[in-house]
Amino acid sequence: MSYITILYSILAVIGTLVLGLIIGTLLPGIERKYIQARIQQRIGPPVTSPGIMAPIKFFFKENIAPNSPVPGLYKSLPIICFIVVLLILLVLTPQMYFLGGLASVIAIIGFLKVEEVAYVLMGSLSKSVMSLGLPFPDIVRGAIHPDSERSHIEDLSSSRAFRLIAFGSFPIYLAIFIPVAITGSIFLGDIVAYQQLHGPFILTLAGAIGAIVFFVGYMILLNEYPFAIMKTKADVIEGPYMEYASKYRSFVYLTRGFLIFTLGALFSVLFIGIPPSIFSLGILVNIAVALIFLVLMGILSAFSPVFTYKQFYPVVISVSLLGVLAIVVGLLL
Repeated sequence: MSYITILYSILAVIGTLVLGLIIGTLLPGIERKYIQARIQQRIGPPVTSPGIMAPIKFFFKENIAPNSPVPGLYKSLPIICFIVVLLILLVLTPQMYFLGGLASVIAIIGFLKVEEVAYVLMGSLSKSVMSLGLPFPDIVRGAIHPDSERSHIEDLSSSRAFRLIAFGSFPIYLAIFIPVAITGSIFLGDIVAYQQLHGPFILTLAGAIGAIVFFVGYMILLNEYPFAIMKTKADVIEGPYMEYASKYRSFVYLTRGFLIFTLGALFSVLFIGIPPSIFSLGILVNIAVALIFLVLMGILSAFSPVFTYKQFYPVVISVSLLGVLAIVVGLLL
């Protein structure tokens, strides 16, 4: 491989990551101003407010010492989540397909699982001031005496995050395996090459069903209404994010927008066969998919209440069965 090719690949990867981060900072603002605000018939914040100005503002705020048994690990989790999303987008770029197993759907699922487990750890390692034990018997909370075991808001959100891992993650993982069923390969390079030769999977029956399943899993992974059980404002407020301040909360904001773009790019790779690369016009397709998913998510979440468990489980089971059906159809193609 010549130096020119190596330099081209390095610039393509770095440029794609930077562009993805820039687009990711704008997506939350687009959702807030042009979707949610329009539905609610208000002006809404500037586009740069949620994804750019908010992280900058929090980055320069004074930090707080979290009430956590392992404060170092607790504070590092938002940074770990950001790195995980960065790695997912990294292996989606065509220049990284030579990595073999790391550029496969198995690696993608592994990275996404780290993201999910981080939410459980955030809730488990935080005991915020809003749920601290008082120096006198807390009659309002139902405690009999000061030494009684008490639950914290973050514990509840951690339990819900675990439910999302145990049940809610099925749709997106089943959707990710649909292209594997069609191509017979777990490698992203093979999945892209197959679609460039035979056409996008989304134009097939299995791919069309898979797109629906993927979108539901996409909303669950982003903890959006009606699947926002982990950070429902009515009872757990911010959930696992309760004690994050300063630069750590900045990473929370940055990661969400970055994840929205990255999941759109993942869909483009798996169901359209167009990987993200700044030196290719296909990057416009990746951006378009991210915007389409964002619009659909914003509309659906605006008109949906938070699901209770009685509503959450049937929806997840039904969508998961659709995913299984799509895999079976894909195997028969």
